[in-house]
Amino acid sequence: MSADPAEPVYRNPVLDADWSDPDVIRVGDDFYLTASSFGRVPGLPLLHSRDLVNWTLVGHALQRLEPESEFAAPRHDCGVWAPSLRHHDGRFWIFWGDPDRGVFQVNAPEIRGPWTRPHLVKAGKGLIDPCPLWDDETGEAYLVHAWAKSRSGVKNRLTGHRMHPHGTELLDEGKVIVDGDRIPGWFTLEGPKLYRHDGWFWIFAPAGGVETGWQGAFRSRAFFGPYEEKVVLEQKDTDVNGSHQGGWVRTPSGEDWFLHFQQRGAYGRVVHLQPMRWGGGGGWPVIGDDGAPVAEHRRPDLPPQPPAAPATDDDFPGGRPGRQWQWTANPRDGWATHHSADGLRLTCVRTPDAHDLRALPNVLTQRLPGTPCTVEVDLRLDDGEPGARAGLAVLGDAYSWIGLQRGPDGTVRLVHRFAETVADQERDAAPARPAPGGRARLRVDIDAGARCRFSYDTGDTGDTANTADTGDGAGQGGFRPSGQVFAATPWRWVGALLGLVALAPTGQGHAGTATFTQFRIRIQEKRADR
Repeated sequence: MSADPAEPVYRNPVLDADWSDPDVIRVGDDFYLTASSFGRVPGLPLLHSRDLVNWTLVGHALQRLEPESEFAAPRHDCGVWAPSLRHHDGRFWIFWGDPDRGVFQVNAPEIRGPWTRPHLVKAGKGLIDPCPLWDDETGEAYLVHAWAKSRSGVKNRLTGHRMHPHGTELLDEGKVIVDGDRIPGWFTLEGPKLYRHDGWFWIFAPAGGVETGWQGAFRSRAFFGPYEEKVVLEQKDTDVNGSHQGGWVRTPSGEDWFLHFQQRGAYGRVVHLQPMRWGGGGGWPVIGDDGAPVAEHRRPDLPPQPPAAPATDDDFPGGRPGRQWQWTANPRDGWATHHSADGLRLTCVRTPDAHDLRALPNVLTQRLPGTPCTVEVDLRLDDGEPGARAGLAVLGDAYSWIGLQRGPDGTVRLVHRFAETVADQERDAAPARPAPGGRARLRVDIDAGARCRFSYDTGDTGDTANTADTGDGAGQGGFRPSGQVFAATPWRWVGALLGLVALAPTGQGHAGTATFTQFRIRIQEKRADR
């Protein structure tokens, strides 16, 4: 999924997975990016690049969501919305809006931390997408934010504040500095990013909705306005819908680039890199190919870098999941056991919500790749109580999972279940089958339409029905298809997720554990030229 540095061009998207609402900065020769994480933990992912094309995940700035009690259960459309990343006075700063609580910030001396605990800069409902600016010319500091109508009854406007230079508090009640209702044809104005350039205050902000909108630029000689506006990026005759919301960055040689997202259904919001220049038609920015997103372009004038991409595979050394994994809520002690070998050992957590994975906080997730792929993992269901189960899931408003479950007689069977968007509990997607030894290798083949085909290999040569031996040596019996094709669906604001889960119905005592090993994602469609 990474880009070959020998190629003179790159191809979009440069991050082909759900890195929603990206913001980007440069510090020296390094570029850093963060994105929305909503209700998943850890939050505020931190990505690093040297060429704006190849990116790696280096950590997270937020280890737990606060207040902790409010994120003890999944809240997929809450939490961290549209963060802004900045570097000022020798520190990294991230501001974000929690739509139910207000504007928060964390900061750190290095990108890998240690990061401070969240500090509430402005309390209130519906305050989203904040962005700070420290004006080096005057020493003043400012903050701009948007509004979520679902919480405040207000949207389509941007509010500006003077901010204390320490970034801890705002110095006024705020003023609407851009009112989208007063601009003909503009709606759902949000996601502002605030800059100073060439004597102007600039606000880059999207409008028009996630799937169909455009990127706007606003400028004024004074922070509080008045601002004039211009559309600087839109779909036009390309296939890149909703090409907007992101950040501007300048390379050491003076090149300008813009990173933004594109909403792609179950794949979430993938990230594109657009060339940018100043001076078009009166000093405005020109993004992409004269305002249209590019599918491919000459690479940035930066030193070639080895191919890289955020990690996906995991052997779980010491029982610890890699950085790519996030829980669906604040984790609790005892969900995962650290040990001296490889493999993720999850406790079969007892829950009254065993019938609906969407309600569980103890699902370990990572992003669904945006290209066709095959996902595989080995699973062993260890000694446990009847009803204990574990498996591999594709999660969204609808979900499907395949895995192992222990029956009342102590035997372990291969099960495959699903739940529709409107269903409040899951159903069997295929008949249960024997799983000798309580082991299986689980597989999901995902095509270009996020259509998922589940299969399994229990190594049972006696079960010859529906055998589809892949010849890859994964068990003597080969992989066997299970159930009907499942079309992955997004969650609200979030793309579909891959998940590992272990659970058990309510009851007394320890319900056992499940061990996952050799998690692999194989991209079916090679994109080494991206």
